[in-house]
Amino acid sequence: MPTDCTISYQNSGYFSPLMVDYLDQKSNLKPLYNRFPALENFENQIKEKDINFNKIENQKRATLVAVLQKQYQNIATSEITNKNIQKLKDSKTYTITTGHQLNLFSGPLYFLYKIITTINLTKQLKVKYPEYNFVPIYWMATEDHDFEEINYFNFKGKKIRWNKESFGPVGRLSTEGLSDVFKVFSKELGDGTNAQIIKKLFKDAYLNHNNLADATRFLANSLFGKYGLVIIDADNSELKKQFIPFFKDELLQQTAFKEVSKTIEHLKEYPIQVNPREVNLFYIENDARERIVFENEVFKINNTKISFSPSEIITELENHPEKFSPNVIMRPLYQEFLLPNLCYIGGGGEIAYWLELKSYFEKCNVTFPVLLLRNSVVLATEKQAKKAVQLDLNWKDLFLKQTDLLNQTIKKQSEFPIDLSKQKTNLKKQFEDLHAIAKQTDASFLGAVKAQEKKQINGLDNLEKRLLKAQKRKHSEQLNRIATLQNELFPNRSLQERQINFSEFYLENGDFFIEKLFESQNPLNHQFTILTF
Repeated sequence: MPTDCTISYQNSGYFSPLMVDYLDQKSNLKPLYNRFPALENFENQIKEKDINFNKIENQKRATLVAVLQKQYQNIATSEITNKNIQKLKDSKTYTITTGHQLNLFSGPLYFLYKIITTINLTKQLKVKYPEYNFVPIYWMATEDHDFEEINYFNFKGKKIRWNKESFGPVGRLSTEGLSDVFKVFSKELGDGTNAQIIKKLFKDAYLNHNNLADATRFLANSLFGKYGLVIIDADNSELKKQFIPFFKDELLQQTAFKEVSKTIEHLKEYPIQVNPREVNLFYIENDARERIVFENEVFKINNTKISFSPSEIITELENHPEKFSPNVIMRPLYQEFLLPNLCYIGGGGEIAYWLELKSYFEKCNVTFPVLLLRNSVVLATEKQAKKAVQLDLNWKDLFLKQTDLLNQTIKKQSEFPIDLSKQKTNLKKQFEDLHAIAKQTDASFLGAVKAQEKKQINGLDNLEKRLLKAQKRKHSEQLNRIATLQNELFPNRSLQERQINFSEFYLENGDFFIEKLFESQNPLNHQFTILTF
């Protein structure tokens, strides 16, 4: 088995039918996206974005740069990131964007994969289209309020959790109490050069910043600033002020609900990722983020006594745009309106809900971006790779569901065939003759023949199961080794990238770990990469 190799997303067994059909460019989905992610398709994407962004509202670039400069004023910034922020003033500069929650210490590994995919794509685009500039953007999900989703990370099978009450937007959340988390994490890390680097990174990010947005910006900048990543917090009054017309439209016309509901009708054969609300906005304060609900001609703030008439809520919006927060349906429009963006990079769940939004974008005259599935990686040690070879396993085998993998192994290792399909086929042929005879008698005899056939087929099924069970006992030692290996590579029988924090691999490999990720990832190949360290 090669140490580093790939397996297609479609063959991995870890993507939904919707994502498989999207990657296969099935005709039924083509009306739901603008252009498929291929280098040659970005030329027309640039032209379309140029018309809808640069030539209509060029003031947005100046505001965007001013806001970013303010957000970066207290953070050590690399020369390349500073240049990228300045380039955003230029009408020949475009962005490639990914977004992610403010998970504690970055959360699971795929946080890194999202950003690396984004940075690598900007490099490829610069080679293909040298006359343009391409800036990688990390859009921080600072306005989310699902604290329970982000207040922990896993390290060597242990959950490092931040116990704290949270009610408002997580980006505004105080970092008070994280010194206790740091003490627990420090003990788990132990000593050593890389352990000290990780400890310093955690401490500088979370103990030296007052809120979670600033801490996350510091962390992401420390990891990726030298590659030119630009980090944006869109929970900002100046940015939201520009978006007021769309907020008004949502409050008074409910365009998102109408357009997305129509699109969902075309996605009936797939599970729907997100359903729109009649009003897809929240009202936020430092300690609250509550839905805006329209009932009986009054806008009510859910779980509060606050209410507005239509004219009053528009006045509130114009005076305090920072109090209005788009939900998952409106956030993509807000992002694409603000940024000169060409492509959004996300996981399967994210791309699934973006596919619901194209008609909404068209109605609002905002260019719909190219949608790209982020890179996915399985990380293995050399020891694990050697063990797989010894067990006669390839990567396609290891991506199987564990029951299927163990059954396949038994059938391959058994000294005699366990599959009784041949016997079942012969039995069915014998009963075909009996059916012909039965048809010439009465219905009761025909029923007896069918019942006997079913009974004997069931008997062979049971024998097959018992045979398989007996062989499993005989080969239990090897099966246990296979299950152990697969559980190491796919913890909790899930993708490693959704379970493990980057620090676990950085502890062993240092900067080489991140450098190898950059070198190995091709954003547009739609393949799982298996990397051996």
